[in-house]
Amino acid sequence: MDTIDRIERTLDTLRPYIASHRGQVEVVDFDEHDGVLLVRLGGSCHGCAASTVTLKQGIELRLRDAVPEVKHVEAV
Repeated sequence: MDTIDRIERTLDTLRPYIASHRGQVEVVDFDEHDGVLLVRLGGSCHGCAASTVTLKQGIELRLRDAVPEVKHVEAV
């Protein structure tokens, strides 16, 4: 399984929680060399003040643990 598949599978475990707050997350790009994952937050997440906390404390921490190649997650 490649890195993007593992990222998507990990995000699939988080999507129900994000959807319960009427939000969504999608992978935009992943830089294998730098370990930077770009995601797009949509729905209620877009522009929400708590989206930064969701991104860093939820999505990034879980991905860094489950997919060690991911070093940093940024919203675009």
